[in-house]
Amino acid sequence: MSALALQLEQTNWLFASWTLAPVLLLAATALAVLAIDSIDPDSRSNSILAGTSAVGTLAALGVTVWYLVAGTGQTDAGGAISLFSGAIVVDGMSLFFTAIFASVALLVIVASYDYLADDENPAAFYSLLLFATTAMALMASSNSLATVFISLEMASLPSYALVAYLKDNRGSVEGGLKYFLIGAVSSAVLAFGISLVYGATGTLLLSEIAEEITNVDDLSGILGVGILMIAGGFAFKIASVPFHFWAPEAYEGAPAPVSAFLSSASKAAGFVVAFRVFAEAFVPAMEIAIDWALLFGILAVATMTLGNFAAATQENVKRMLAYSSIGHAGYGLIGLAAISAGATDANAAVMGAAMAHLLVYGFMNTGAFLFIAMVEYWGVGRTFDDYAGLSQKAPMACVAMAVFMFSLAGLPVFGGFFSKYFLFAGAINAGFWWLAAVGAITSALSLYYYSRVVKALWIEEPNGNLDALDTKPTGLYAAVIVAAVMTILLLPGFGPVIETAEAAAAAVFA
Repeated sequence: MSALALQLEQTNWLFASWTLAPVLLLAATALAVLAIDSIDPDSRSNSILAGTSAVGTLAALGVTVWYLVAGTGQTDAGGAISLFSGAIVVDGMSLFFTAIFASVALLVIVASYDYLADDENPAAFYSLLLFATTAMALMASSNSLATVFISLEMASLPSYALVAYLKDNRGSVEGGLKYFLIGAVSSAVLAFGISLVYGATGTLLLSEIAEEITNVDDLSGILGVGILMIAGGFAFKIASVPFHFWAPEAYEGAPAPVSAFLSSASKAAGFVVAFRVFAEAFVPAMEIAIDWALLFGILAVATMTLGNFAAATQENVKRMLAYSSIGHAGYGLIGLAAISAGATDANAAVMGAAMAHLLVYGFMNTGAFLFIAMVEYWGVGRTFDDYAGLSQKAPMACVAMAVFMFSLAGLPVFGGFFSKYFLFAGAINAGFWWLAAVGAITSALSLYYYSRVVKALWIEEPNGNLDALDTKPTGLYAAVIVAAVMTILLLPGFGPVIETAEAAAAAVFA
């Protein structure tokens, strides 16, 4: 290779590396938080640490949105940008989900400023949150089963610590332990599934797996078991039935900002790797009688049904939202369950709708959990009865909570309406009307328990002392209001969102 050619190759690689700027910014921010804490550990200013974390995350979000608008890595701009021998790719899907992760992390960081006001070591919380977000962004760009597994573990380890962050709280420690034990088992299942797929195909790169699958008819049994085990590993990450048992305990015991982060960002991270792996690598497996889409269809129905029915029986608002998040995992699974071999346009439409729903869900679900964080900050109880009459002291926050509840239920005027509409419509157009029917029925059921929260806040009379509500936590209020505003604005602005999501999904199927 000539010196000029080598120089051009190095220049192109350097240019391509800059497309990982959002990931690098998140990692650098986490290291900066640790550095600030190490320089002056005695002061440990919550304001400086929260400000540094927020600015770095906002910068990563800004760069991600800039890349999305500019078309970086998308079909019109030359296609996906490949790095590290194809193990990492930057395309529309990776940037779309990175924007979700950064948005949720930013809201949680702002809200945590008040939540950690009396914490002895806030740097540990912010750094763990940022490292988890960094790993999730890397998951979105993973194009190899090796980088998928490594990045998933990088996201899981800080998450275990965040759930058990309240070391003196039995519920927090118990939730973290259950999360860790079930997570360890699921990681083992995923690793074994990856090894079986590698044994059947001889490669870990997703595009090469798709090429090899057509030549492994005699090994379809090994490949099928491997795909089944990989699906099980991803089902744990998104809290899908039957791997959902950790979610209610972890979400209830964890600090409310952590519950917001895990139920929104972590769930989206599980979906992005599932979308990429199954859409890019395993679609050809359907042609050799490995119908993994049927598996996801069964999981979607079971998850939507169990999550919503379990949520309807809860008296603890935080636990109700935990089961609600399980139900929404079922809605997201429609994006995989409605896939058919050869139906590229229909596949892109339904998966793009699932991606758009996860974006809207990121704001409305995060905002709902941050409202609970605000209630915990005030020292109010966790049951529906404890929420009675809160609107008399905190009307703006309660308006925001009503927005979150009605949007999660999918009522018109809020962002959740369009996201569910396009998702169910995509399933019907792909010929999976029964998935849309189950989704519509369970959404109607969800209105019952979501409206219970609104009824308690606005209609019922207070049954306790609400003097603590005179204190207005600035960070929590700001995060909740911003999340509510974004949930409303996503309704009129849903057109560009769904177009971007469908274009990103179509590029993966191409």
